[in-house]
Amino acid sequence: MVISKELLDILACPKCKAGIYLNQAGDGLICEACKLVYHIKDDIPIMLIDEATKLDAKQATP
Repeated sequence: MVISKELLDILACPKCKAGIYLNQAGDGLICEACKLVYHIKDDIPIMLIDEATKLDAKQATP
C-alpha cells in the first residue's frame, strides 16, 4: 500500500515542521530541511525523531 496524497499533504517533519515527501523506493519519508528519513514499516510512517536516519545523497531525489 502506498501512502495517500492526502496523508502526505498533512504530514510534516516532527523536528522542524517542514514538508516531507515519499522517497523513490516508497519506504521512507524525507525531510530536506533536517536531512532525515522517516521510515515506513507495515504501511505506517514512523514519525519519531529518534528512529529517523540521516539522509544520504542517493535518497535525496524527490
